[in-house]
Amino acid sequence: MLVTDYVDGYCERVGPGLWGEPLNSLSNLAFLLAAVLVWRLAGGNRTGRLLAVLIGLVFAASTVFHLVATRWAAAGDSLFILVFVLVYAVLFARVFFGVRAKLAWLAAPAFLALTAVTALLGGGLYLSALVGLFAFAALLAFRRDAYWTHFAVAGAVFALSLSLRTLDRDVCDYVPAGTHFLWHLLNGVVLYLVSRTMVRKLSIVD
Repeated sequence: MLVTDYVDGYCERVGPGLWGEPLNSLSNLAFLLAAVLVWRLAGGNRTGRLLAVLIGLVFAASTVFHLVATRWAAAGDSLFILVFVLVYAVLFARVFFGVRAKLAWLAAPAFLALTAVTALLGGGLYLSALVGLFAFAALLAFRRDAYWTHFAVAGAVFALSLSLRTLDRDVCDYVPAGTHFLWHLLNGVVLYLVSRTMVRKLSIVD
């Protein structure tokens, strides 16, 4: 198995070629829009700008994957999603709970451990991200932090998004374009919501 091997994992793709997944490719613009909006919202806040850049990298990696459809591109797509999630987990501990920077980084291996557990259950990175969003909401609700609702809403949107991603191959006979493009559109919303919440919290903390 080579990193250059062709990947045909979605309803929309029926053969090799840069334009084999037009909807899946174009729907990545949702990430670009989210990145631009977060960058503008962040102003001079470096953490907000970091999140905007990471969303931009998700846009670039996912777009490349759905254009070239190779294993190396698929790995890059997953990698930049994972980087965003790990960085956000660290920032969450730091910003919402005031954990010192050196200790806050422990959130990253903790999330990786959660991902390993969910992988054994067949969920992998995306199920652990869903669990993480609702865990964030629960932790903040326990502390009576009003921002818990932001994570609850993001979790609900992501749950719908994940369901549509899962359905993609099951609906090919009825919906030739599949549902994966909706996964992109809704995930753009999720990344914007959680990033906006972080920026707003930082504006209060600062």
